[in-house]
Amino acid sequence: MTLAILARSLFFPLALIFSLVAHAQDAAPASTDGGLYIKIGQASLKKSLMAIPSFQFAGTPGTAKGGMQAGKELFDTFRNDMDASGYFELIKPEAFLEDVSKVGLKPAPGEPGGFSYSSWKQIGTEFLIRVGYRVNGSEMSIDTYLYHVPQAKLVMGKSYTGRTNEVRTIAHTFANDVIKALTGLKGVFLTNIVVSRSTRPQEKEIFVMDWDGANPRQVTRHNTIAQSPTWSFDGKKIAYSAFTYHPREKTRNLDLFTYDVTSGKRAIVSYQRGINSGANFWPDNRHLLLTISNAGNPDIYKMSIDGTNKTRLTTSRPGEMNVEPAISPDGRKIAFSSTRSGRPHIYVMNSDGSDAKRLTLAGVYNSTPTWSPDSKKISFAGFDSDHFDIFVMNADGTDMVRVTSAKKVNGKMANNEDPTFSPDGRLVLFRSDRTGKYQLYVATIDGESERRISFDNHEYFKPRWSPSLD
Repeated sequence: MTLAILARSLFFPLALIFSLVAHAQDAAPASTDGGLYIKIGQASLKKSLMAIPSFQFAGTPGTAKGGMQAGKELFDTFRNDMDASGYFELIKPEAFLEDVSKVGLKPAPGEPGGFSYSSWKQIGTEFLIRVGYRVNGSEMSIDTYLYHVPQAKLVMGKSYTGRTNEVRTIAHTFANDVIKALTGLKGVFLTNIVVSRSTRPQEKEIFVMDWDGANPRQVTRHNTIAQSPTWSFDGKKIAYSAFTYHPREKTRNLDLFTYDVTSGKRAIVSYQRGINSGANFWPDNRHLLLTISNAGNPDIYKMSIDGTNKTRLTTSRPGEMNVEPAISPDGRKIAFSSTRSGRPHIYVMNSDGSDAKRLTLAGVYNSTPTWSPDSKKISFAGFDSDHFDIFVMNADGTDMVRVTSAKKVNGKMANNEDPTFSPDGRLVLFRSDRTGKYQLYVATIDGESERRISFDNHEYFKPRWSPSLD
């Protein structure tokens, strides 16, 4: 069968199209007990051993240079996806017992000169990836195989074709297909991140990048401070705030904007005097939550995305703040930060603003709450004695887990802030100053696995992970 897959790009949304052709022998994801190969609840307790040998180039000598380069990018991107997923422990190549360059992609004896399952069983391999690719000019075709070694069974076999400048998209698609075949759940590898990033001194703009930090694209040019971006639930819009000059008053004000991902059009939503920031889309994608301060202290409001139908949800007392609202994906609860108890803590209230309850009882400063996609968990940044760390807790405040704990080069504890869940709820993206500048990191929600995804001299603020739309 043939499936058309659209690679989403903020600037050329229809430009990256490639086809996927599944082998007729594409296997259904079933294990010996009739379930999936990887049980989600068990994946956090035991990672599966996966072997990813180098991908085999099968083109002509004349295409070798460009082909090998594209193949390396394909391999590196896919391997990074598997490693970051949290499902697998990747077997080091030096442990391989078989020279993969001298055997085929399919097993012997069915294929003469094919690989031997026994050589992979001996090193404990559970899942084996074999890939071969060819390049013809700017076109690339890839044959992929996913094997379950204990059963000597093909789990998935697919061929992908596309252009060599689409190799990352193909690799991410292959990675998503592997996750779906083994777990039954969508992968997150075609998703994006929106973030506020430093540009020039005293200026920040909004950028969008691939989930792994690659391909950053600047989407605002206010030449001022643009901050606190967020995605709509359908991934079609971004809301953010920027200090905008108002000629009549001859002052700058922190106004709220929306940005249409497909058209690139920007619209101003709220520009009342004072703060118009900390936006969060309602699940219907037609309303926003935000913090407005024109009535005095910062409070939380709900309004339509065109700026009409404003409803106040909190009423602070003098000196208090209610900020950083986040609606649960099921639309039932709003998490937010408030100083109503004296210090900033995480609270939750009904979506109409009623029945506010305090969730965090410890810590000096708790902020930036964010919901997991299933509305069952909340992540936030908590200040603990002298630094911020990322925490994850149940939606009722129970079973709190510290996700981060890292030191700077000078031995002092690093700050880890602004968490956001991946679309599958298994990972948390955040920023950390452990290298001296605030860079982006991803960790599993149990804190067992962590990786850096930005490597530059910029500062990053308030990252937000896009929904999964593939």
